[in-house]
Amino acid sequence: MLVAKFFHLLGLTLWVGGMFFAHMALRPALAVLQPEQRLTLMAAVLGNFFTWVWIAIALLLGSGMHMMALLGSAHAPYLHAMAGIGVVMMLIFGHIYFAPFRRLKLAAAQQDWDRASRALGQVRLLVSVNLCLGLLTIAIGVLGPLAA
Repeated sequence: MLVAKFFHLLGLTLWVGGMFFAHMALRPALAVLQPEQRLTLMAAVLGNFFTWVWIAIALLLGSGMHMMALLGSAHAPYLHAMAGIGVVMMLIFGHIYFAPFRRLKLAAAQQDWDRASRALGQVRLLVSVNLCLGLLTIAIGVLGPLAA
């Protein structure tokens, strides 16, 4: 159980921490760059980050299912809430990765900055949603009965 909890915390730290950094620190700092530079850089940064998100998802799914099997139904409402929100986050990420992020990379490669900007705006909005869901999930885990 302890190893599963470690991998679960590692996965959520990579994903939620990365979203927080990208949204709250990186994005505002890039405002000083020209749109062409900013969009090209964000496409590259997100590509690197999203590789780690796939790893984080694997860690979260594996460790989460293992812990749910061990804990049983005693904490079912909290476990189901965290698992449900986690699945929604994964679905949102899948959409981000295969739709607006794909459009961002393609538009940046074609130097279509208007289309790249719109795609990045969609990524930013959906990452904001996932960041809020991730923080909510952390709150449920920390404040729920499993915290004791």
